[in-house]
Amino acid sequence: MERGSHRADETVVVWFRDDLRLADNPAVSAAAAERRPMVAVYVLDETAGRRGPGGAFRWWLHHSLAALQASLQAAGVPLVFGRGPVAAALPKLLAAVGAVSVHWNRRYDGPGRDTDTRLKAALRERGVAVESHNGTLLVEPWTVKPRSGDHFKVFTPFWKACRPVLDERPPPLPPARLTPGPQDLPVGVPLGDLALLPTAPDWAGGLRETWTPGEAGAHARLTRFLDHGLARYAAHRDEPAADAVSMLSPHLRHGEISVGTVLAAARMREDEGRARAANVTKFVTELGWREFSYHLLFHFPALAERNYQSRFNAFAWREDSAADLRAWQRGRTGYPIVDAGMRQLWATGFMHNRVRMIVASFLIKHLLVDWRAGEDWFWDTLVDSDPASNASGWQWVAGSGADAAPFFRVFNPVLQGEKFDPDGAYVRRWVPELADLPRQVIHRPWTAEGRHRQTYPDPIVDHATARDRALATFGRVKTAA
Repeated sequence: MERGSHRADETVVVWFRDDLRLADNPAVSAAAAERRPMVAVYVLDETAGRRGPGGAFRWWLHHSLAALQASLQAAGVPLVFGRGPVAAALPKLLAAVGAVSVHWNRRYDGPGRDTDTRLKAALRERGVAVESHNGTLLVEPWTVKPRSGDHFKVFTPFWKACRPVLDERPPPLPPARLTPGPQDLPVGVPLGDLALLPTAPDWAGGLRETWTPGEAGAHARLTRFLDHGLARYAAHRDEPAADAVSMLSPHLRHGEISVGTVLAAARMREDEGRARAANVTKFVTELGWREFSYHLLFHFPALAERNYQSRFNAFAWREDSAADLRAWQRGRTGYPIVDAGMRQLWATGFMHNRVRMIVASFLIKHLLVDWRAGEDWFWDTLVDSDPASNASGWQWVAGSGADAAPFFRVFNPVLQGEKFDPDGAYVRRWVPELADLPRQVIHRPWTAEGRHRQTYPDPIVDHATARDRALATFGRVKTAA
C-alpha cells in the first residue's frame, strides 16, 4: 500500500451533536487532518437519561441536519443517521463504516459527560482511537477557578478571570478540506425516520417564517446583526421592538456557528472602527453569561431540577396554580407585555431576553408557580432551548441561582412595558386585539374603553396583591434559613 493511502474500511468518523457546522469545528478539522476517508454520524438518543428535545428544538434540528447533510454531500462525505441508546448505536455504526478513529466535541451536562466517558473507554478497548475537542465554549469550565471553592458563583469575577484566556484564543478555524468517504453505506436511517418534524397539526408556520436554520443561515444572521444591530446594542438591547439584538442564540445552541467566530467578528468591527467599544463590550459580556451558565451546569449538573441555593427548597409554591399556568402559557394573563412575550414564543420559538425576564418574574412571583414549570415550558417551546442558559436564567429570576437577582425584586409588568416598549409597538404586534389603543393605556388596557374589552382578559391577578403575597412567602423562607 502506498504511503498516505488507506484501505476502504479505514475511515475517520466525526460524531456530530450540538456542533452542526463545518467552519471553526475542531472535531471536523482534527478528523480532516488524518486524511482518511471521512464519515459523519448523528445519533438521536432520547433514552440515555438526558431530557429529550422539545418540539420547537426538534423542528430546528431537522432543518439544521438537512443543511449539514447537504454541505457534507458537496464534499463527498456521507452523514449517517442513527437512533436509540447511543452507547449501543454508535459503536455499531462505527464498526459498520470501518472506523479506526472518531472525533467529537465535548458536552458539559452530567448525563452527556457520563455517556462520553463510558464511550471513550469502550471504543478504545475495541481499538478505535477517540479524541474529544472544545467546539462549544470560549472557556471550558475547568480552565478558570476561584482562589477558594471549586467554581465561580458570581459572574463578574468569573468573567474577569476569563478575559486573559479570551485574549489568547487563536483565530477561528477555516472550513477543513475533507476527504470523501464511502458512498451508499448500508447502515443508518433516513433523516425523515428521526421524526423530528410536527405532522398533525403542523404548528411550525411561524418558525418557518422567522428562521433559516443551518450554517449559512447562522452566518447570514451574524452579518445582519453586525451591519444593523451592533451599533445600537448597548442603548437599545432591552427594547423588544427595536432591531438591536443578534438573535443568534438558536444558531449557537445548535452549533451552526461557533461562539469563537461570533466573538472574533464583533471584535473585528471594533478594530476596524465600525463599532463603538461600548457596544462590542456589552455584546461580548452577554456571550460571557452563556459561558457562565455552562460553568454552573458543569459544576451543578442538576441545574434544571434542583435549586442551586438549597434554602429555596422550603419555598411554598402554590398547589392550585394550574389555571394560572395555562393562562400564562397561552398569553392570556391580562398584562400586555407578558402576553406579547408568550405569544411571540408560541409563534416563533423565540422571545426577547428582557421579556423573558418579565414573563419569568410574573410566573414565579405574581403567580407563585414553581420556576421549574416555566423552565419546562421554555424547554419545549424555544428553538434555543439550552440546558445551561435556560435553567440558569430561570433560577436567576427566581433568586435561587448563582449570582441571582434577589427574590424581592418583583418586576411590575405595567412599568416594565411602559419603560421598554413605550409606544407599544411590541404589544401591538403580538397582541393585535390591543392594536388600536393609544400609547397612554396600551400597557394598562383595563383602564380603557372599547371593543378590546370583549376579547382581551382583565388581569388574572392584581400586581400589588401578588407582590405582597410573594414577599410574605419569601419572608417565611428567610426566617427558616
